[in-house]
Amino acid sequence: MSQVLDETAGRVLVEDLDQATSWWGRFRGLMLRGELAAGRGLLIEPCSSIHMMFMRFPIDAVFYDRDQRVTKVARRVRPWIGLSGGGRGARGVIELPVGAADGVEAGHQLRIGALRADEESAVAIANPQ
Repeated sequence: MSQVLDETAGRVLVEDLDQATSWWGRFRGLMLRGELAAGRGLLIEPCSSIHMMFMRFPIDAVFYDRDQRVTKVARRVRPWIGLSGGGRGARGVIELPVGAADGVEAGHQLRIGALRADEESAVAIANPQ
C-alpha cells in the first residue's frame, strides 16, 4: 500500500494512496466519484494543474516537483468552478479530503511510497487512535 509522508512536518498525509498515471486515469481523476474518506488520496502524475469540472466535492491539492518537494498547496478547491496550477516545476499532485493538507506548506519534503516498519510505529505513537 502506498502512503504519503510529510517528512518536514513528520506526519502521514495519506494512509491509502490511489495512483492515476495512465492517460485515462489522469483524465478522469476524481470526476464523478464520491468524496474521499479520511486517510485516502489520489496521486496524479504527471500533472501540473487541475480543474474541478464534474467534481461533486471540494478537495485540498498538494503539488510537488520531481524531488517530491511541495511546490504549492491549494486548499478547499471548489467543485465545478475551481482551478489550480501547481507552481514552477510542479510534476504531480496529491488530491486529498478538505483539511488533510492543513500544516503542509511549499518547500516541505514529501516521501511517496510504503512506510518502513519503524516509521509506521513512530507515526502510530505520535497519532494514537
